[in-house]
Amino acid sequence: MDLVEVAPDARPPVCRLLDYGKFRYEEARRAREAKKKQHTMQVKEVKYRPGIEAHDYDFKTRHVRSFLQDGDKVKVTMMFRGRQLSHPELGLEVLERVLADVEDVGKIESQPTREGRTMTMVLAPLNTK
Repeated sequence: MDLVEVAPDARPPVCRLLDYGKFRYEEARRAREAKKKQHTMQVKEVKYRPGIEAHDYDFKTRHVRSFLQDGDKVKVTMMFRGRQLSHPELGLEVLERVLADVEDVGKIESQPTREGRTMTMVLAPLNTK
């Protein structure tokens, strides 16, 4: 049996007589259980192209919506190739369309920015769990 300080921040500090090894094991176990139950926010990425067809657009946008509903951030990437680079406004239109389609579950966290051959924007969920 050991004299263990259980609550050092309390006034006066609380001490108990107990088995210190068992006390440490129980504390670690409680911490593991608490860690299991917490949701960590991840950043998921969905890639689009400027000339995307309707079915592909709907399919990818459904994924964006489900990621936002799960509480994850979504990085929407627009990839350009060849002559598409000279018309970034086409890619911007697609990104704005994505934002309009998922605005009920997500909000824009960073505006679309262009870096070389890609244009990216980050969406965050409206309600975090």
